[in-house]
Amino acid sequence: MSCRLTATDDAEAQVLEQRLAAAPSEAALREDATRIDPILVRLLGEGVPIERIAATAGALNTRLIARLWALLAPAALIEASCLLVMGSEGRGEQILKTDQDNALLLRDGLDWPGLEALAQRFSAALSGFGYPPCPGGVMLSNPLWRQPLADFRDAIRSWIYAGDREGPLRLAIFFDAAAVAGDAALLAQAREHLDRVFAGQEVYLARFAAAADAFDAPGHWFTRLLTRRDEQPIDLKKLGTFPIVHGARALSLQYGVRAVGTAERLQALAALGRLDAALAGELIGALHVLMRLRFIHQLRQRAAGARPGNEVRAADLAPGEREPLRAALAVVLRFRQMLRHHFRLGVL
Repeated sequence: MSCRLTATDDAEAQVLEQRLAAAPSEAALREDATRIDPILVRLLGEGVPIERIAATAGALNTRLIARLWALLAPAALIEASCLLVMGSEGRGEQILKTDQDNALLLRDGLDWPGLEALAQRFSAALSGFGYPPCPGGVMLSNPLWRQPLADFRDAIRSWIYAGDREGPLRLAIFFDAAAVAGDAALLAQAREHLDRVFAGQEVYLARFAAAADAFDAPGHWFTRLLTRRDEQPIDLKKLGTFPIVHGARALSLQYGVRAVGTAERLQALAALGRLDAALAGELIGALHVLMRLRFIHQLRQRAAGARPGNEVRAADLAPGEREPLRAALAVVLRFRQMLRHHFRLGVL
């Protein structure tokens, strides 16, 4: 298993990727970090498909994170550990910088003096580069996400068997992990352990999958979205991307799919005959529509001096955005119905 250091096909982004990979100091890296968003905005304006924009963002963010770790951590520690990114960054679906989601797996028996201070410095540096701290503490600075492999295996088991209230959320976060520096075999071993301890956990799986069907919006929002302008906000994440992402995650966990990106998971599930191929294609298309609209909306919010969020009003949509959004959300609703039936969510 290799670390995810993805290449981009945009010339300007390639130059920046090389700068990030060779940055001589934190100060140089911080300056180069400010160049990422303008490239992504330019690609959007040029009509580049959103999946390519996300891939470019992932390549640049990954290079930055890996280089920061190389600047801060001794080579011996890097070789004896595995730095992970998780959440949308792990799936390769993050565009604008969002909360940090990272972790460090250590080889068993490794005792590194000063590791806590190093982890705190790493998290603080990322904050200074524009990556806000995770409100839930999913960062190297939290000891839960900085453990030897044996201890992390025990944590995985507790998420499933010990009735840990945060267990399903932590499992979902870890399931989206991608290695960006160090010994990627440590992540592979942790994933293999997850497959073993999860086998036969149908009831837990159903409870895990139920999160994909947990969010609802005020009545009649779906028809109002098309027929007239409306002031009631729609959460593009809760009602749109999250059900697709988490539904694909739950099905992948059930059927042993190792892909991390949502589109790749859906394609793999279709190839295995576990998901209708036509539905998989529609879900990928819907995901990309929603990702693009969310990116556009967040840029508008930022330009207006507001903090980028996920809620959008129909009144704020451009004429050519309303129908694609309605069509994408219709696909999401059908997927949620399929998940209810598949996981028997009505009997929980």
